[in-house]
Amino acid sequence: MTFLEKNDIITVKDYFGPALENHTGEFIPKDRRNFFAITAHFDPRPLFSHFYHWFELALMDKEPHSNPIRRKPLLYNIFISHNEGIATSVEEMFMHAGLYDDTPRAKEIVYIMIAQRAARGLGSLYAHANMMTMEEAGKVHSEYTPRGWMKTEKNLLLFEQQLYLRQPGYGTSYISGKYLMESAIADFARIKEQNHEEFKIKDFMDKLISMGNIPMACGLWEMTGSDKIFHDLK
Repeated sequence: MTFLEKNDIITVKDYFGPALENHTGEFIPKDRRNFFAITAHFDPRPLFSHFYHWFELALMDKEPHSNPIRRKPLLYNIFISHNEGIATSVEEMFMHAGLYDDTPRAKEIVYIMIAQRAARGLGSLYAHANMMTMEEAGKVHSEYTPRGWMKTEKNLLLFEQQLYLRQPGYGTSYISGKYLMESAIADFARIKEQNHEEFKIKDFMDKLISMGNIPMACGLWEMTGSDKIFHDLK
């Protein structure tokens, strides 16, 4: 919370800290650690960055959006590229802003986590296309995650492959959503520059979180009036 506030990343609400603290976890012995527990054991901050989710959920509870459509989770999964895209993006964004500078090797965890999401999503795509069985998709997920960290505890692999098989688009949304998030930041900054205005990441993040659960392309359109991202997706 101190890092986000001092570096003007986002306006820190008084309920952000407690929302995150409820999910800090506990020590897990080595023989029981799954992929995410391994990353958290070496340095929990990359995973805690992904827990941006809890800020969004706390906002829904403490400051419900005025628009009833944006106030609650949607009944369909179009929002996942928004939520998972932001959560995955900020792992790397906070890294570049200096959150892990005191432990340089923590940066490796960020890229290992991105690689895991990419492998997981690729296996999911093959499964949905009926080009692979779920078991074969799981092998892509496991084999292409660095350091063999998806091979340590099999329940997570089974859980994730079943979850993403049931919800098409979810497995890929972490990486595709990250792209949409970063593309939106770039376009927001470009438009600010064209208008001779200063770009501040805090302005973007505050506006983004205030808009509630809408697709990233719609969010950028609302922020800037630009529908460029729609054309990029065609």
